[in-house]
Amino acid sequence: MEGEFYDSVRRSSFLFVTIVLILIVPNPSTSLRFDLPSGNTKCISEDVKNNALSVGKYSVINPDVTEDHGVIDHTLKTPLPDSHKITVRVTSPYGNNIHYADRVEFGTFSFTSKEDGDYMTCFWAHDHKPAVTLTVDFDWKSGIAAKDWSNVAKKDQLDNMETELKKMEDTIRSIHDEMFYLREREEQMQELNKSTNSRMAWLSFLSLGICLSVAGLQIWHLKTFFEKKKLI
Repeated sequence: MEGEFYDSVRRSSFLFVTIVLILIVPNPSTSLRFDLPSGNTKCISEDVKNNALSVGKYSVINPDVTEDHGVIDHTLKTPLPDSHKITVRVTSPYGNNIHYADRVEFGTFSFTSKEDGDYMTCFWAHDHKPAVTLTVDFDWKSGIAAKDWSNVAKKDQLDNMETELKKMEDTIRSIHDEMFYLREREEQMQELNKSTNSRMAWLSFLSLGICLSVAGLQIWHLKTFFEKKKLI
């Protein structure tokens, strides 16, 4: 029974740690990259549940930045001209303004939704002659994916987690021992009740036997007395 208890504790601890690890490992996500010609608007919607965290990050890709097999070379980066700046607006399902930025190269937004439905992020490139095409990189996360789990796996926090697991183990062991103690006390009380009931039954039979014997002696004495007096 003791071995089963420790196996149960180990399984519970393993399940708890597994759940924590699943939560702290961020889900892989890829940002959205699209082209936006000057004078045009592009809107992206996201279905966000009520009271859900939502974060977004956007930036205009510098045309002077080169990519080699998907790796951006930032050493060639130069300041963006005004023609490569955008206006960004985030609105709620009921049209409330969540975020607004005018003529920016990059930016972020973060909010906790107060409405349930499709939130809209619109990018607008200002008119420019000659026309240019901007490349925008946009990353939008909602719900669990939006939470920052990067600091959860720090050593001190893992130590705290281990301490909490130890506390849980000690608490479970204490409850387990208390349950067995109460079970033993219950068995003792049942044995005591059985013994008491058995003794009471024997005492009842003994008392009944004594009463019948006394009654019989009294009847015999009275009968003898009346016979001597010749009353019967």
